[in-house]
Amino acid sequence: MDWLNAMNDAVEYLEANITEKLDIEKVAKIALSSTFHFQRMYYMLTGVTVAEYVRRRRLTLAAQDILSGEKIIDVAYRYGYETPEAFTKAFKKMHGISPSVSRKPGTNLMAYPKLSFHISIKGDKNMNYKIIEKGSFSVVGKQTRISAVDGENFKQVPKFWDDCMNDGSYEWLRSKASKLGVMGVSMDLQNFNNGFFTYLMGIEKIKDTLPKGYTSVTIPAATWAVFESAGPLPGAIGDITRRIFAEWFPATGYQHDCAPELEVFLEGDIYSSDYKCEVWIPVKK
Repeated sequence: MDWLNAMNDAVEYLEANITEKLDIEKVAKIALSSTFHFQRMYYMLTGVTVAEYVRRRRLTLAAQDILSGEKIIDVAYRYGYETPEAFTKAFKKMHGISPSVSRKPGTNLMAYPKLSFHISIKGDKNMNYKIIEKGSFSVVGKQTRISAVDGENFKQVPKFWDDCMNDGSYEWLRSKASKLGVMGVSMDLQNFNNGFFTYLMGIEKIKDTLPKGYTSVTIPAATWAVFESAGPLPGAIGDITRRIFAEWFPATGYQHDCAPELEVFLEGDIYSSDYKCEVWIPVKK
C-alpha cells in the first residue's frame, strides 16, 4: 500500500504544479522510486508517458480557462507555451479545433481526466519467474526506432518482426543463434518520456562478418527477473509484460534497473496456445 499511496502522491504533486516546469526527479522521489523506474512504471500502468499526461492535463485545463473568458495568450503562457502559435498547434492536435473556435457555444472538446492508482487483486494466473545474474554480453542484429506514444510500441514491434521475417533477416539470425535463440531487445528506455526507444531483433554475438544493415550492441551485466510467457504471440508477451509492471513490481521489493529489456524467443510454433518464451527485466533492490 505504501507503493500505491506514493504513486497517488506523485499524481497529486503533478496536478498541484501543473503550470510549473516538470521536475521528473522530484516527482519520482515522491513516488519512492528512481527516476527511470517511475517513468517506466507510469507508462506501463497508464499507457502514456509522464510528460504526455502533463501535456494532456494542461490542454484540458486550458480549454476550461478559455471557456471561462480568459485571454488565449494568457492561457498559453500559463501552461508553459512560449508562443501563442505553439499553443494553438498543441490545442488543435488534442481538441481538433483552434482555441478561438472553442469559445463557440456547443463546441465539442476533449477532456483528459486526472489519473489515480487503485489496487486490483486478481490472482487468476500464475507468474512463473526466476532471478538470475548474467555478465555483460554482446548482441548483433537489426534495430529500429519505436514510438512510445499512445501505445504505438505494441503495434510497431510486431510489424518490425513481420518485416524482418519477410526480408530474410529473421531466418539468417535464427540460423546463427546460440542457446538464447533470437531475442527482442528494448534499449534506450530512458527516452520513453521523450516518446521513443530503440528496439533490436538479435542474437548473441557471433564471429561471422555481419551483413550490411546489422549492428552490434553490448548488454551490461545485470540481475534479471526472468518471466515465462505462455500463449500465442504477440498477445501473450504483451500481456505478461503489462502484468510484470502492474502486479509483480508493486508486490516485490524490486525496481527496474536502467538497462535494456529482453524478449527471448524459444523454438516452437509462436502462434500455438502453448508456445513459451521469456521476458527478461533488469532489476535491483
